[in-house]
Amino acid sequence: MDFFGLGNPLSEENMSVVKQIAKKIYGQIVSVWRSKYPPKLVGTTNLKNREAWLEKTLLRIPKGQRILDAGAGELQYKKFCQHLDYVSQDFGRYEGKGDASGLQMGSWDNSRLDIVSDITNIPVESASFDAVMCVEVFEHLPRPIDALKEFARILRLGGILIITVPVSSLIHFAPFYFYNGFSRYFFERFLQEEGFDLVELTPNGNYFDYIAQEIRRIESVAHRYIKGVPEPGLVDKLATQKILNRLERFSRLGEKSSELLSFGLQVVARKGGRVSGKKK
Repeated sequence: MDFFGLGNPLSEENMSVVKQIAKKIYGQIVSVWRSKYPPKLVGTTNLKNREAWLEKTLLRIPKGQRILDAGAGELQYKKFCQHLDYVSQDFGRYEGKGDASGLQMGSWDNSRLDIVSDITNIPVESASFDAVMCVEVFEHLPRPIDALKEFARILRLGGILIITVPVSSLIHFAPFYFYNGFSRYFFERFLQEEGFDLVELTPNGNYFDYIAQEIRRIESVAHRYIKGVPEPGLVDKLATQKILNRLERFSRLGEKSSELLSFGLQVVARKGGRVSGKKK
């Protein structure tokens, strides 16, 4: 059958021409779409926000003070402590592969740790540190309240405690993963009970940021768990971008939605004159 003098329309040569035309049209559509709806950052700022906050917070600690990085892992935040007397601690049992479930790092280097111990029983004298930071660690602790007790013991009076936690998270570093996340009410209650005065408790992102983050993960998760997933087509990509554009706008207007859900919480507390909720 001959359509418009093309000969066999399904021939390899004609199909190649059709594909080239389709590719060109696709590129033009995407170009026009991106000029009208440029790519948004919504859902991509979790780590960036947290690290910017952490660096700023650590710089407020006076030069030369002694800080413990509790659950330090690969010491990725030592770079923010160049003005401090930095000591690292971790239990040192995660090697990168875990039990192969969920998200794993693949490899992990514990060789540079100063202290290898349980975080609830750190072999140092009481009141040994001016500051303690514990970054994205609490979801990996079987007994996080006991960790707060230990931080209260090793901090001097007036010492600063810096913590970040997810409000909700995917399973990672399994089997050393025990909590999906934490709410502000955990810290408002248990920091006080362990003798801390809450100085700052701020959310990282909001509901719309979090939803956008998970939308951006859909393809990678699908490829990981579903065999033979086709690549997203033009309609899929345009639909996803339209949803992200909407979430970007909602994120700007709906910051208070962080009370419902966010990437995580950023906490600063000061060791006061109380122990387990009682006056000294």
